[in-house]
Amino acid sequence: MAIELRVPTILRTYTGGEKAVNGDGDTLAEFIDNVNGAHPGLKERIVEGEPEELRRFVNVYVNDEDVRFTGGLKTGVKDGDVVVVLPAVAGG
Repeated sequence: MAIELRVPTILRTYTGGEKAVNGDGDTLAEFIDNVNGAHPGLKERIVEGEPEELRRFVNVYVNDEDVRFTGGLKTGVKDGDVVVVLPAVAGG
């Protein structure tokens, strides 16, 4: 069993239209790197800067827990976990 990334519509151009893709890793950062290997360009839409951190207007959840409160990119992940990426939406 792998870790599943649920991909929002706006990022599906990087996954060939797939709504969900799988990857591996012990931390969220390792998982994102692993998924980016198969789907180049995805990481740059989620992570930025040096040191790397989540983009300001991107929300990431592991099993419905906001990773900003569980360690950010250092959050541990394991087989069977579900990672959800939700870009913030603004408008009026």
